[in-house]
Order: sequence, then structure tokens, then C-alpha cells
Amino acid sequence: MNTQRSFSGFIVAGAIAVVIAAIAVGYWFFTKSPVSLITSTSQSGAAIFVSKLAPVTVSLLVNPDRLQSLESSGELSKLKTSLLANSGLDYRQDIQPWLGNEITLAVTTQDIDRDFANGQQPGYLMALATEKPEKSSEFLELLFSKRVLSGATLATEEYNGTKLLYDDAQPKLEPLAGAVVDNFVLLANDVRVLRDGINNVQAPDLNLTSSPQYQKAIAQLPKGAIAVTFFNLPTLAQWQGLELPEPIYDSQILALTLNPKGLLAETSFLATSEIAPPSPPLSQPVGALQYIPASAGVVVSGSHLNNLGDSDLGKLWKQAKTAISGSETDVISRLEQPLLAIQKAWGMNLQQDVFNWVQGEYALGIIPRGGKTTPGWVFVAEKQEGFVDGIGRLDAIASANGLNTDSLSWEQQKVAAWIELIANTKKSEAQNQPSFTVDAKVKGIHTTVGNYEVFTSDLETINEVLTNQDNSLIKNRNFQNSIAVIPAQNQGYIYLNWDKSHNLLERQLPILKLLEVFGKSFFQQLRSLTFSSYSDDAGTLKGAVFLELNS
Repeated sequence: MNTQRSFSGFIVAGAIAVVIAAIAVGYWFFTKSPVSLITSTSQSGAAIFVSKLAPVTVSLLVNPDRLQSLESSGELSKLKTSLLANSGLDYRQDIQPWLGNEITLAVTTQDIDRDFANGQQPGYLMALATEKPEKSSEFLELLFSKRVLSGATLATEEYNGTKLLYDDAQPKLEPLAGAVVDNFVLLANDVRVLRDGINNVQAPDLNLTSSPQYQKAIAQLPKGAIAVTFFNLPTLAQWQGLELPEPIYDSQILALTLNPKGLLAETSFLATSEIAPPSPPLSQPVGALQYIPASAGVVVSGSHLNNLGDSDLGKLWKQAKTAISGSETDVISRLEQPLLAIQKAWGMNLQQDVFNWVQGEYALGIIPRGGKTTPGWVFVAEKQEGFVDGIGRLDAIASANGLNTDSLSWEQQKVAAWIELIANTKKSEAQNQPSFTVDAKVKGIHTTVGNYEVFTSDLETINEVLTNQDNSLIKNRNFQNSIAVIPAQNQGYIYLNWDKSHNLLERQLPILKLLEVFGKSFFQQLRSLTFSSYSDDAGTLKGAVFLELNS
């Protein structure tokens, strides 16, 4: 089992390299203006070797040598290192002469011998496209001869007309099997994985390309994707030992494409049945964004919060939460902590007391404050039916929490403030008599502006909203650049200004610090991330993440 896990580490390292390489391609494309990297296809040719029940398959559809200008950043070296994985071979001499335009990694099966009673031994497969099969055959011979010199015992066999090479595990070597099949070099952690791969080619109804879910997912891919990942969600959850009591989506495909201003990652979740869309699509950016300051680090906008729980987006969140909560690191709970803190502080239920009456547009902005751990916030909601009752409910909650609701004038604007009054006693030394003062602490503010109600956390934030609308997010050039690549018909945006939000996000998700170490050169260039969903099919949830990079 230890050797299986060791090869697992090799494959995982390779998977990380594929991701790094894909990011590096975009970084290179954006900063170095190289020749075109448009791929001839967005589909993996190696999918014919992979079972249609495989939990995950990830492919880089560009030759890593096209990343050569990033060598100084170390990204290409990471890819080469993971490909060779202590083999003693030289990339330039032994791999570069034959390597083609695809590197695919797959977890082909949850258990190689399909006997869970003796423990799970997942099957791992790496497929490297070859442009010179003879050269790549020489590579395999050299690879296994070096392993024999390191103590492995070599075995060969002919299987359905293909020569297979494999060896046993040694204390310092993971088991390995290899073959050259149909212009691909295949490497696996067990010869049975290779046999299954060859069977999948010869019996097409077994391989991934024959899967209806996969074909439906491939149809969603954009042209020119440089990296593609496909997840079989039920088998992926089973492999991870997770249970999905309400599996809404059975597969997901993720594709990375290039854009002159950054990277666009588009994904599609495919449902087992028709599901209502998250909300009616918006034909233009949410008007509520005009009241979100450009200083906001995190922004969420859309419409119909009252329908969020019953939408496919809400059900996806529920499925993700159910799955991830079974892991050691509960990422979803960390993301929910700020909202849970608001609920606890105000003694409210956000779904019942806020979401249910927000039927129109909305926007939420989190505004980092230098030197303060607690950021400011602004929430904007369009006036719709039931709006007055909703605000009255919030005023009642404030009153129940011991706050006074008072009307104030602020820059010729009437605002309602939720105020906490604190009595202070100070003893006078001269008269030996106590003196009393009352401090007023503003806990929240709301006011009507046009057809919207604006709620803020403090006076500083409401002042920024009311006096500096020329510097609103909707007029910000970087934000405009980010949403320009998103389809116009969408359900809204989640926007992260990386410089302003990464400290806040790191407190909620410490793993981000580790990712920043691995992708230092990339994160140094990252300006913002924009998420959006734009489903147009009742059985599919489509979305994208656009990563804007500094020029």
C-alpha cells in the first residue's frame, strides 16, 4: 500500500504540474505576447484509455516546451520534475524529442482489483502524446533499464498486440508499468491499469469517450481550451469516502482558455434531471453595483435572493457543502463564517429575515479597512413588493437587540441609524461627585437612494457611498474589463479584488497561503477574480471564473 501511495504522490505531483503549467501558459501569453497557443482541439485524445467510471481526468492540451519563456519563474522546471519523478532521465534528451501536445492524468478506478475487502488501491494513469513512437519506445526501454539498475525486477508481456513493461515495488521505488499505444506513452502504477486501458480502446463502450455524460460535457467546452478536467461526481465522492444524500449533479467539466487580459476558466455541472435556473438572467450589470464603492475587496451581486435556496446554484452549494464537510478541512464552513457571525451578532436568520424579501437586484460589498481586522460592508437591494415590511422587520430585530433606531441627516440625505447607547460614569476629583456621559455607537445604517435601499455597517461606509459615486465599482475600469468576458446574459457576479481581499480571504482559508507559495509568480500578477453563472439549459449549470492579470 505504501508503494501505491508513493505512485499516487507521483501522479498528484503531475496533476499539480498540469495545473501550474496551464496557469503558466496564461501568464506567459499575457506578459510575453508569444505566438498563438490556440489548440487544434479541446478534447483529450487519451480519453479512449480511461474508463467511463473514472473519478477524475485532467489534461494539458499544449506542449510544455511552449512555456520555455517561463523557465526563469521555475514553473516549467516543476512540470519537468514531476514528469521524471526520480527517474534519473533528462527531459531535454529523453522526452522532448518525442513529446506531443497532450499530457493527461487520470484516476482510472477506485480499486484496481475491485475487492474493497482488502483495502482500496486506486489505479493511476499518465498518458503523454508522442509524435515519434519509435523514440518514445526507446524512452520506455531506457526508463525501465535505469529502474532495474536501482533494484527493480523487470517483467514484459504481450497483451492484445501491445508490449507491456512493468516492475515490482522496491523500498525506494514505486511500482511502474508502461507501454506505447496509439501515439501515446502510457505510465501506470499497476500493469492491470494498462490492460484495462487497452481493453477500453478495443471495447469502445467501456471508455470515457462513450459516456453520454462526457459527450454532453464536451459539447459545453469552449474552442481553444488549453487544459480540461472532467469529474464523475458520484464515483469521485465514493472514492473520497463521501456520501451525497441528494446528488443533484453527476458530472462536471472545467476548461481553461486564454484571453488578452487574463485567463478564463469555464465550467459546466450536468444534472441528473431538469432543475430551475438560479434566477432570471440579467441583460446588463446589476444597477445596485453603482452604490458599491470601488474600494470593496469582495462583491456579490445578482437578483432574486428569495429564490436562491430552490435554484440549481443553491442546490449545487448544498451538494458541495455535503461533500466537503466530510473532509478534514471544512472549506464551506470557513466561507460561511462571516455570514454566521452577522447572524449571531444581530440575532437574525438571513434566509428568513433578509433573503426572503429581496426579490429584485442586490449587491453586497465587503470593504477592507487598513489596520482593522473587521471590514466594513454595504448591502444594496432594489425595492420590490414586500420591501417595506422587510425593512420594518430589520428595525424590529435591531430594537430587540437593544438598539435605538434614529433618523439622521447625512450630506443632505435622511438616513436611519441603529445606535447603541452606552452610559459612562466618571468620578469628579474636584467635587467628589460622579459625572455621567452617554456614548452613541452606530451599529448599522440604511437609507433610500433612488429605487434602492442601501445598508452599511458604519458612518465611514455610508459616507463613501453617498459622496463618492464617481468612484463606484460599476465605473471602475478593472471591473469593466473583468465582466466584459462574461456572457451578457448571466445571473450576476462574485468579484474579488485580489490586492484588497487576499488578506481577508487568507484568514478564512489558510490554504491560500500555501497556494501562493506554489504559484508565487502567478499570484504576483493576479489583479482580480470574477465568478458568474449563466445557465441556459434546465439540466446544466454553466459558469466561469475570469482571472484578470496585471499588464
